[in-house]
Amino acid sequence: MMILALGLSFSAFTALSFAMEKHQLELHGRQAASVTRRRLWQLAGWALLTVAFALSVVDHGWAQGPVLWLGAMTVSGMLLALGLYPYRPRWIVPAAWVLPIIGLLAALA
Repeated sequence: MMILALGLSFSAFTALSFAMEKHQLELHGRQAASVTRRRLWQLAGWALLTVAFALSVVDHGWAQGPVLWLGAMTVSGMLLALGLYPYRPRWIVPAAWVLPIIGLLAALA
């Protein structure tokens, strides 16, 4: 279940970065999205972080769940900010789709 929380955290940070005009222009190189679309990305990012938190608490309880959720957020944020944005920005969108699917498959197995 923690792999799913890690994948959801990565997707959440990707959505939150798309809500920022700077990162959106870095990835797409086109005009920035409308304010409405950026708000939707922001809402999706916070919703995914909330789901990842809930999964962590359900899986490990209130004693360890929030700590593991913070760890998942740290790992996914570092991967995004220090690994993919500077070196492989084209991998961000596919990874944001694939990682939660891999986490879901691991959670169901």
